Amino acid sequence: MKILHLSKYYKPYSGGIEQVVADISEGCLSKGITSSVLAVNHSADSYDYDINGVHVYGCKSDYHYASADISIAYILKLRKIINNFDVIHVHLPNPLANLALFCANHKNKKIVVHWHSDIVKQKKLKVLYKPLQQWLLKRAHVIITTSPVYGECSEDLSAFKDKIRVIPIGINSENYPVNPTLVEEIKQRYQNKKIIFSLGRLVYYKGFEYLVESAKFLSDDYIVLIGGNGEEKQKLIDLISKYQLENKVKLLGFVKDEELPSYFEASDIFCLPSIEKSEAFGVVQLEAFLFNVPVVSCDIKGSGVGWVNKNNVSGIVVPPKQPQALAEAFQSITAQPGNFGEVNKYFTENFHSRVMVESTAKLYRDITTEF
Repeated sequence: MKILHLSKYYKPYSGGIEQVVADISEGCLSKGITSSVLAVNHSADSYDYDINGVHVYGCKSDYHYASADISIAYILKLRKIINNFDVIHVHLPNPLANLALFCANHKNKKIVVHWHSDIVKQKKLKVLYKPLQQWLLKRAHVIITTSPVYGECSEDLSAFKDKIRVIPIGINSENYPVNPTLVEEIKQRYQNKKIIFSLGRLVYYKGFEYLVESAKFLSDDYIVLIGGNGEEKQKLIDLISKYQLENKVKLLGFVKDEELPSYFEASDIFCLPSIEKSEAFGVVQLEAFLFNVPVVSCDIKGSGVGWVNKNNVSGIVVPPKQPQALAEAFQSITAQPGNFGEVNKYFTENFHSRVMVESTAKLYRDITTEF
């Protein structure tokens, strides 16, 4: 069986959706399923390459606007290669992939739509794009959602609930090697304080300002570490200064991939303070679970974040935009750490990439025999 993933980007580009595409593509190889990926690359030219058993058709971007790419090469390449594949697996949101499939000879192809997130921010542009999106949802044989919550609450999917199959995102534990020396350095750097670690792009929907403010309610025994860069960085710097939290909150900037596992290992708690359903799942929570680190996250209406983080099992879920509630959750976990001793077990049973791959491979087999 041959699968073609229509992705936005792919390795060596690093991103959440791109990692899901890679884990599925590479994981399915052992099940006799070969995968290729059509993606936009970050160079001036189009070129093909192979990585870890996956063939990638890299297409140059002609224009980038509002988090979307326009690539004539992407559209033309799909028209040329589509007949080589049994299943076309489209990862959304990605208007370019949607347009390319519309322009290709898709008549006899099995179509899987992987719904990673609604389009939340670009509301005006979505009005123009929606007819094309609706066409694809009608055309799809199956729509994958990453949590039952998102499938139930997404207005875009409301007319297609009979097509939905829930397959949670999973991550591969082998991709997270720890450096014990760095773990010890991190703990000593912050004087063995209780470390609350957070990570992500510093953008509006991540809610980092509420995490910063939560430090007002914590004793000096705690330190909040926030990794990542983004447009909200200066706002956070100003907030730290305003509340004189320089000794309690540290902005780490970009954290190298090879250092991330050690930061998780050194942490007592991970916090995902996101406040909008643009955060559809929160893969970073899984990374914390892998290291048996309990998570504090927010109950975002219509998002799967609170479903992923099972309250009082893998962590604590609090209402969004409430700094004091975040602080109280941190204090509750550190007061009784034994209550969260099986976080890694919860991860292994539900969110290891093995589970995601097995479910996706079964879906491929089902649609190629049922339809």
